[in-house]
Amino acid sequence: MEVDAKLASIHAVSGALAAYISFTMSNGSIPALGQNQALGTFAGLIILIIVGKLSETLFGKEEVGGFKGWLWSGIIPFAFIWFMVWAMLITMTGNY
Repeated sequence: MEVDAKLASIHAVSGALAAYISFTMSNGSIPALGQNQALGTFAGLIILIIVGKLSETLFGKEEVGGFKGWLWSGIIPFAFIWFMVWAMLITMTGNY
């Protein structure tokens, strides 16, 4: 598989995981945190940065294509999956 496809796949899967973690933090499932959407968003962004650094380590900075390559093959798929799954989870539970 090409590096761009691998990068997009890794970010899409981590986007789904980040959406579940964000949902858990924002809907009050963790009593100590309450309903904190800002903390859920922050957790998703932290996961994005960690996955980006991990991808650079796995594939090399040159193969990823720097920030421009990471934007199109990493950030865009991550953000799309993250927001879509998070919105579906919130809508299905009625916590909006």
